[in-house]
Amino acid sequence: MTQTHPQLAFIGFGEAAEAFVTGWGPDAASHARAYDVKSDTPAARAARTGVTLLTDRAGTLDGAEAVFCLVTADRAVEAAEQAAPYLPKGAFWLDGNSCSPGAKRRAAELISAVGGRYVDVAIMAPVHPKLHRTPLLIAGPHAEVAARFLETLGMQARIAGATVGDASSIKMIRSVMIKGMEALTAECLLAARRAGVEGAVLASLAASNPGINWPAQAAYNLERMMVHGHRRAAEMREVAATLAELNLPNALSSASADWQQRLGDMQLAPGDDSFPQRADAVLAKL
Repeated sequence: MTQTHPQLAFIGFGEAAEAFVTGWGPDAASHARAYDVKSDTPAARAARTGVTLLTDRAGTLDGAEAVFCLVTADRAVEAAEQAAPYLPKGAFWLDGNSCSPGAKRRAAELISAVGGRYVDVAIMAPVHPKLHRTPLLIAGPHAEVAARFLETLGMQARIAGATVGDASSIKMIRSVMIKGMEALTAECLLAARRAGVEGAVLASLAASNPGINWPAQAAYNLERMMVHGHRRAAEMREVAATLAELNLPNALSSASADWQQRLGDMQLAPGDDSFPQRADAVLAKL
């Protein structure tokens, strides 16, 4: 029996979008179009996956049953605003950007105003190695029907609530810890490396928290910041906005954004899976 694939569209065709399409396979890719304000990298991703990359939003969204919006966190509302005039009525707008609940609500207003079905989507783990099976949280008034739709694509979505912002709140507040720990790793262990006391500091951390392989964790955290620092900095600024929306201090998250941005700006290749090698590359630029 031949499977009928829905017409899909992507606004933003980066790592997450490519991972989803790779997981779905070539048949689904042949029913997908993408638009990205960048050119070189999205074009290479589209060529690898078989997705049709277009240069205009209208053509990309024409006939789409579902649109995955996967831009950077600071562009989510702008992306919704620019795409809304071309969105087919009834189409899902699956906003998987890591932005504050307030930003998600603003985007939802724009999409709802043109008859689209906005869904707050939080991607809760790195998209590799699980690809389209990466755990998602979704929220909003269309979450239940969206969950059923995503299931037809083989995706794993859990409903976080019926209100836009319920999923993003969980993601943003979790990132205080996850991305904050990355920034703490950089500040602590880069200082230890430069001061020549790296071994003693790592030994002390291991004694206090023996369940963590500190050298491996440090290498991984630095790799995340080196490769994805710009995107993570944008997310941490949205985390800071989330805390401000809750009338809470956000100094730690704001400082974490600075560290993420700093390492992203270096544009360093992570190299071998080694903390000393990565630390030395970063320290040479500081």
